[in-house]
Amino acid sequence: MPKLVFATSNAHKTEEVAAILGSAWQVEDLRVHPGVTLDEETGDTFEANAIIKALSGSRALPGHLVLADDSGLEVDALGGAPGVRSARYAGETANAADNRTKLKHELGKLPQTAPFTGRFHCCMVVAYGGAVLHVTHGSVEGRLIREEQGVGGFGYDPLFIPDGYSDTFGLLPAETKNQLSHRARALAAMKETLATLA
Repeated sequence: MPKLVFATSNAHKTEEVAAILGSAWQVEDLRVHPGVTLDEETGDTFEANAIIKALSGSRALPGHLVLADDSGLEVDALGGAPGVRSARYAGETANAADNRTKLKHELGKLPQTAPFTGRFHCCMVVAYGGAVLHVTHGSVEGRLIREEQGVGGFGYDPLFIPDGYSDTFGLLPAETKNQLSHRARALAAMKETLATLA
């Protein structure tokens, strides 16, 4: 079974990727490689940051295929924020709950004249030996609400209702989310390339 190192220490993300790829790949992450430090994410787009992570991870782990993603939430009424700052929206040491609190605060300052449309966007990059092999993107459109619903998923999931559904990602079953999510769509686009690299 070919091995894929996902350049993250986020167990939720790794579980999602492993579930989507299924038994074709052995997916591990940086928790298995605690000595690896990724370069700082200094890009101003999701793609730039995903490339930084993939390249630095693949240089640190020669002989390994390295997959990296950068993803976040874009809220139209907030000019695309939090965007690439999604993980640090409420500050450099913020956790997911802090970020949701800030988002609710920012949405609370706006008049609710129409749904708060937005999307989760993900860029995925696979690299080997310090070279980018392939880049894909995926997104899921929806709307934001001001009060959290559900405790499933992670990040902003309890505040996001995907188009075509009445429940947030915090309420929807993981199987449903894994078919809809921005990460699932970026990974689906990546699957064909990964198959040629196995």
